[in-house]
Amino acid sequence: MKKFKDNWEIQQNWQLIFPILGLVVLGYSSFKLSFLFIKNMHIAINILLSAIIFIALLKLVLAIFKKLEKKWPVSYRWEMINIFLVFAITGSSSVFVGKPIIKLLGINKENLPIFIYWVLYIIIGFIFYQILLVCFGWLFGQYKFFWTFEKKMLSRFGLGRFFK
Repeated sequence: MKKFKDNWEIQQNWQLIFPILGLVVLGYSSFKLSFLFIKNMHIAINILLSAIIFIALLKLVLAIFKKLEKKWPVSYRWEMINIFLVFAITGSSSVFVGKPIIKLLGINKENLPIFIYWVLYIIIGFIFYQILLVCFGWLFGQYKFFWTFEKKMLSRFGLGRFFK
């Protein structure tokens, strides 16, 4: 356990929640993906496929961590898991928030051409994603990182002058 804590630069036991939560989310995602690949198979086959997907995703995530560790200004490695969790929660939440707003505005596939519907859906989802990213970043103790990230992203869209 000491080696694990040292590797992730964990100073206090409460910080273990992030690697554990990261592994749980990765395991759940692997399990759900296995059912997408093979739907009506025996549960043992799905569990085996889930384990294979889990190992592949874990290797991918650790490789991404190594690259982003140099790019992102974080003090401790466990904070990167925290940041990834914020991105995951925000992506899912922006869809859940965006759908009712689209219905409230009366936007649907029946009254608009499909292309315009999807463009509006993406724009509305993008707006809520930006707001939720900073909010969830604040809740997870990463406000400074996400506010800087947000300003940089918006400046790439030509909106940076509004957020200096």
